[in-house]
Amino acid sequence: MVARTKCTRAGTEPRPLRSGPRKVLKSRVYFYFVMPELPEVETIVRGLHASLMGCTISEIEVLWARSILPPDPAAFARALTGRSIINVKRRGKWIVISLDDDTALLIHLRMTGRLVLGPGERPSDRHARVMFSLDDGRSLHFCDQRKFGRLQLMDDPTEVLGELGPEPLADDFTAQRLAKILAPRRGRIKPLLLNQRFLVGLGNIYTDEALWKARLHPLRLANTFTSAEIQRLHQAIQTTLRAAIASGGSTLSDAAYRRVDGQAGEFTDQLAVYGRAEQPCPRCGATIERIRVSQRSTHFCPHCQPSPESQT
Repeated sequence: MVARTKCTRAGTEPRPLRSGPRKVLKSRVYFYFVMPELPEVETIVRGLHASLMGCTISEIEVLWARSILPPDPAAFARALTGRSIINVKRRGKWIVISLDDDTALLIHLRMTGRLVLGPGERPSDRHARVMFSLDDGRSLHFCDQRKFGRLQLMDDPTEVLGELGPEPLADDFTAQRLAKILAPRRGRIKPLLLNQRFLVGLGNIYTDEALWKARLHPLRLANTFTSAEIQRLHQAIQTTLRAAIASGGSTLSDAAYRRVDGQAGEFTDQLAVYGRAEQPCPRCGATIERIRVSQRSTHFCPHCQPSPESQT
């Protein structure tokens, strides 16, 4: 067993919103670097699970030391060499690779992290940060252009994952449970859905898409929803995430996200509002607007998603 390591925070509280009128940001179709969300991570996990089960890690080369959280890269490599992979699963936006010595390798892709499975030669990608050689001659490369992604070997993954919120696609995540966790909240719905301690997996893309599908404004207060609105939100979250998973996630114009086989996600063409400021709403034809909510670009239809002020 390796020594337990210092945990990273699994979720963050939303920042308070600024008061006063909100400026509508003008833009045509655009995308920033965005963190892979539940559909992208789930797609990667399914690809890894199908390819890595039973494989043994024969060698590790760390090309960028800061990609590794404690222990240090040398200890990290020693502890993982010779270990067999017995499971690959997802918790929120984390990839969890279970090993045969009861430890787990946690991977968070952050903004531009990618896992690429291929033949065993040295990676040609100049953004390769860690290379795992496998006993069958293949290799798994962790590539990360902006160097924000992190890998962490843990005795007890709950030290990192234990404070995360419920899984939105779990059988026990019902509309009634959503209503229960919304009831004590007083903040705006968009930053609340981004809070990984409230609900895992949602980021900027799929929060905007789910709120559009549910016809709810991103500035609505969480404690103002009716039962019917909560039902719509619950259904919208699950429908949006399942559709995105079925399409392999969303690869935006930065091309940062790729599946483990190198293919792009195909949900991008189905995005209704995200990245479509000044374009017509696909439901009603009104012009999609973009504003800042808790420092995040937020996209919505002013007609389909009426503002809180218009409902008072």
